[in-house]
Amino acid sequence: MIPAVMYGHGIKPQNIWVTYLEFEKAYKEAGESTVIELEIDGKKVNVLVHDNQVDPITGKFTHIDFFQVNMDEKIETNIPLEFIGESPAIKELGGMLVKSLDEIKVSCLPADLPSEIIVDISRIKAFSDHIKIKDLDISDKVKVLDDENMVVALVEAPRTEEEMASLDEKVEEDVTKVEGVVKETPATEGEEKKEEKKEDKKK
Repeated sequence: MIPAVMYGHGIKPQNIWVTYLEFEKAYKEAGESTVIELEIDGKKVNVLVHDNQVDPITGKFTHIDFFQVNMDEKIETNIPLEFIGESPAIKELGGMLVKSLDEIKVSCLPADLPSEIIVDISRIKAFSDHIKIKDLDISDKVKVLDDENMVVALVEAPRTEEEMASLDEKVEEDVTKVEGVVKETPATEGEEKKEEKKEDKKK
């Protein structure tokens, strides 16, 4: 059994226990962006996994936060992106995939929440091609809250030999050129003796 807490709008937080194997199976399928039906004392409740804690050594769940949702009320949450396909710009041109986003914030009714949003990178055929949020296949029932012109993925051209060589060069900087830093120079033998005489006079 795993200790958990269930809370939501207008309800009092409730401490509960859930069966480990049943939760593990449901979480693998639903993740944190799909509604799970939780049965408590014979009563079924629709919830989202709002947070969870995992043992750093065993990797097993140690605590879960459930957020009870109203199926008639829109909610805001982040949906993970699933990158699929093979980009010609990578396979044929030797480029490197750059993922600008891992998830997208959306608003919709709980029943319409997608478990993930697919990003097909096979449409990136040249280094000038970008996939933006507005290019993704998202249901009309789901409202995207992020800027639709945000870039989700692109492919960078491979670095030239000159660029790689420049990265290997060690750049040394004179600290005297940094504002606020004064470089101290060692005193000469004569100056040291003068300082010693001044100290003796003071004494």
